Amino acid sequence: MGRVLNFYAGPSALPLEALESAKNEIFDWKGTGMSVLEVSHRSKEYIELHNESKDLLRKLLAIPGDYEILMLQGGASLQFAMIPMNLLGDDQTAGYIVTGRFSSNAFKTAGTLRKVYLSVSTEEDGIFSRLPAPEEINIETGTAYCHLTSNNTIFGTQWKVFPDTGPVPLVCDMSSDILSRKIDFKPFGLVYAGAQKNLGPSGVTVIIIRNDILERSREDLPDILNYKVHAGKNSLYNTPSCFATYMMNKVLKWVDKKGGLSAVEEQNEKKAYLIYGTIDKDPGFFRSRVEKQCRSSMNVTFNLPSEELESRFISDAQKNGIIGIKGHRSAGGVRVSMYNTHGTDDIEVLVNFMNNFINRNG
Repeated sequence: MGRVLNFYAGPSALPLEALESAKNEIFDWKGTGMSVLEVSHRSKEYIELHNESKDLLRKLLAIPGDYEILMLQGGASLQFAMIPMNLLGDDQTAGYIVTGRFSSNAFKTAGTLRKVYLSVSTEEDGIFSRLPAPEEINIETGTAYCHLTSNNTIFGTQWKVFPDTGPVPLVCDMSSDILSRKIDFKPFGLVYAGAQKNLGPSGVTVIIIRNDILERSREDLPDILNYKVHAGKNSLYNTPSCFATYMMNKVLKWVDKKGGLSAVEEQNEKKAYLIYGTIDKDPGFFRSRVEKQCRSSMNVTFNLPSEELESRFISDAQKNGIIGIKGHRSAGGVRVSMYNTHGTDDIEVLVNFMNNFINRNG
C-alpha cells in the first residue's frame, strides 16, 4: 500500500525524509553496531545527539540565551501539574485563559494543586469558536503568571497576536503550533510543547523556560518534578526517550534544510489560504464555526449540511487516500490537521477532493 495523506491531529505525519533516514540507521546507528533504540543514554553518541537537538531548537526558534531548554517526558498533560507545582508559592495565584479542551484541563489540574483563577473563558454551549478580546482578559493583582494555549486543535482557533499582560509572564502550551511560525519569546516566562504535532513522534516534551522563572522552582518537590533539577542534569536526570529525541532531531534538521521558520511559516500561510478559500467559496456547504480572525493555520474545522453528508465525506476521503479528518468527538464535523510535514501539494489534493465532493453532492 502506498503512503496516504495523514491529517490526524496527533500523532501526526512525519517527513518521509526523516522516516527513510531512520529506516537506514535502525540496525546500526553511527557505526555503534546498535540501534538508537538500544544505545545507552550516557553514551558519547547519544549525548551529542541530545545536545545537538537543543542547539537546533534554539537556532530554529531563535530562543534567547536567558532561556533554558528542557526535554522531558509525560507530555503536555504532566506540564499541567508541573507548572503550578514549580512556579506558585503557597500565597501566590495564577490566571488561566480557557479557550478549548486542553486549556480547560490545564486550569482544572492546576486548581487541584495551587490557588488559580479563571482569567476568561470563551466557551459557549460547549463550543469554543473564538478567542477573547483584550478587554475580556482579567489579570488580578499579584498574579505570578498567566496561562494560555496558543492553538486549539479540537475547535480550530489560534492566537495570532498574544495578549499583553504587562509584567505578568505568559506561560503557554504550544504543543500544536510550535515550529510553525516565528515567535517573540519576550512575553513568555515558559513555553511547553509535546512533540507529536510538529516536532516529531510522541515521547519527548520540550520546555523553554526563562532563567528567572526557573529560579522559582520550589525546593519541596520530588526531584523528578523539579525544573531546576532537570536543568542541572541537562534533562538527563532519568533515562530520556532516546528514540523520540532522535526522531525530533531529524525533523529539526529537515526544517532547517527547508529554510527554517521563514520558509515553514510562508508555506503554512499558503496552505491555510487554500483550504479556507475553498470553505468560504461555498459557505452554505462547508460551514466554519470559528470566527475568521481566530482561525487556526494548523487545525481546520468545518461542518457539512448534515451528519449524513459528513460521514460520506469522511468515508469518500478515505477511499481516496485521505485519512484522519473526522472531527473530535466533542466537536463533531470535519477536522483537517495540516502540520509542517504537509506541503501545499497535499492541501491541493484535499481541496480538489472537496470541490469534487460538492459537485457530486451539492
